[in-house]
Amino acid sequence: MKIIAMIPARYAASRFPGKLMQDLAGKPVILRTYEAAVNTKLFDEVYIVTDSDIIYDTIVKAGGKAIMSLKEHECGSDRIAEAVADMDVDIIVNVQGDEPFTEKESLDSVLEVFQHDPKKEIDLASLMTKITDWEEISNPNTVKVIVDQNNFALYFSRSPIPYPRAKEVNAPYFKHKGIYAFRKSALMDFQRLPMLTLEATEKIEAIRYLEYGKKIKMVETHVTGIEIDTPEDLERAKKVWK
Repeated sequence: MKIIAMIPARYAASRFPGKLMQDLAGKPVILRTYEAAVNTKLFDEVYIVTDSDIIYDTIVKAGGKAIMSLKEHECGSDRIAEAVADMDVDIIVNVQGDEPFTEKESLDSVLEVFQHDPKKEIDLASLMTKITDWEEISNPNTVKVIVDQNNFALYFSRSPIPYPRAKEVNAPYFKHKGIYAFRKSALMDFQRLPMLTLEATEKIEAIRYLEYGKKIKMVETHVTGIEIDTPEDLERAKKVWK
């Protein structure tokens, strides 16, 4: 299989504008993320796909590969789908641009899903990590996922799922980490299919795949990493990097 990584990169993030160009130990966050993806050595190619001249120029000047989006896009999947439309690839991994601590172990476990799917029944794979802190579980900025007995995603939500009506059951809670590995066909379907009610309500792009009957295999990881969503996250990342 030909496997590539695509890192969608918007400059104007709503919660922390310009975060991808913030300095992290002498390099912009987005360049740190790009280098981390390359250093896993899991991909035939790694690309940044962006609507920003600043981000594009930064990656190219550092010797990396970048693609400028031709259209406006509401989410990373749409941006990636445009970029790969004419590429001869089998699996595309969406790596989040704000995760400079992206590491090989988690990505490898996601890609392994497709090695054990000879009938190509799985459309995409993604990561989840167990969370226990109720403040994080109830935080709408933390996307939760529930799965069936075979770890296929049943639903994603910003609300606590499952709702703990029977607290004595002590059900586990999982945070969805926004790394996806797609079959190209599933990604191209995503681009042409319109957004439906559930995705529009929750503002979670993974829901669109479920609403159209796609199969998402979830893989549990114990690697949490640091996602840079706020200035506080960036300061924490700087301390960890040191």
